Order: sequence, then structure tokens, then C-alpha cells
Amino acid sequence: MSKKEFGDLNKRELVDLVYTMMNADEEKSSELPPVEQVAAERVKLDNKAKFRRILKSTVSALLVVAATAVLISMLFLPVIQVSGDSMQPTLNSGDIILLVKTKHFSTGELCCVSWQNKLLLKRVIGLPGDNINIDEKGNVFLNGELLDEPYVTDKSLGECDIDLPYTVPEDKLFVMGDQRETSVDSRSSAVGCIDYDQMVGRYLFRIWSAD
Repeated sequence: MSKKEFGDLNKRELVDLVYTMMNADEEKSSELPPVEQVAAERVKLDNKAKFRRILKSTVSALLVVAATAVLISMLFLPVIQVSGDSMQPTLNSGDIILLVKTKHFSTGELCCVSWQNKLLLKRVIGLPGDNINIDEKGNVFLNGELLDEPYVTDKSLGECDIDLPYTVPEDKLFVMGDQRETSVDSRSSAVGCIDYDQMVGRYLFRIWSAD
């Protein structure tokens, strides 16, 4: 084999060639590297090739998992970070929570609302057709009965400029924040009742607490 032909071989091919030559012609083995050295080099190259295959397979699997996680998050389980204090003491600013996309909501559930390109965390108070009334002390009456709200620490009428009692329109939800004095919600005509299409999802659980 000419020098040029040797130069055209990659490292693995060259080692294989040397190994074959040594096994085929023992008389010339003294002029070549020891068999053990060549064998060790072959093992080293095999291990490197195996490592590259494992690394490529692992990276590909991680990319698939990441893409699947992003897709699930976008379509079914949005993850958001709480901003503001309207849901204190239930949730604090900076908390990271998991939502589940749904069109079914019940009174008392936490939800995320899309409003003027912002995400608001509120609590469902009234469903379509429900009658809502709030007295001066901030007590909420749902269909004539006092609503039990253990999640509210300081009741307040808050920013309320709607006519009470108020009937929730069809296909809409009446929502309020737990921090009744400062929360801007369905009590304000600036926000009003929330259309179902504005609902981002229902609160599932808190992933990380900012406290």
C-alpha cells in the first residue's frame, strides 16, 4: 500500500489494518506496535464510538421529552407565575402554579383569566344565571344565601361600581380576588364578568412557593 493510500485512511481503518497485518504476518510484527497496544487502541475507539451513540440517543430523547412537555403545557397544563397580591393569603406574588385547561368551573375555584393581554388570578364566585349581592361589610350572598369564604381574611366591598344585586349573564362568570379591598375584579365595570373564552384554566396546585 502506498503512502498516499495510508493517508486516505481514517484512524479506525488504520488501526484495523495494522491489527490485521500483525495477525497475518508474525515475522514482521517486531516492526509494528505490539498486539496488545493495537488491541487497546481498538477498544478505546470502540468505547468512544459507543459513547457518541449513547450521547446522541440521550440528547434526542431529552429533546423529545422537552418538546412533549412544552406541547402539554401549551395545550393542557399551563404553568404561570403569580404577579401581584390580589390572591393573598392563598397565593403570593412570585409563586409558580400549575393550571388545567377546562371549560367547567365551580363556585369557589381558583382560576386564571386573560384580560387586556394580562393574566389575572381570581376566584369563581358566580356562574351564569346566579344572583350576586354584596353588603357594605363585604359579605357575599349567592342566590340569597351567605357565601362561606374561609379563604378571605379581610372582607370589604372594595372597588364596586356595579348595580347590586347583580345577575350573572349567560356564558359568563363572576370572579373576585381574595384580597377584597384591593382586588380589581367583576365588581368593577372596568373588568366586569368574564367570558368563558377568556378563561385560561383552573388552578391545580402550587409548584413552587415564593416564601
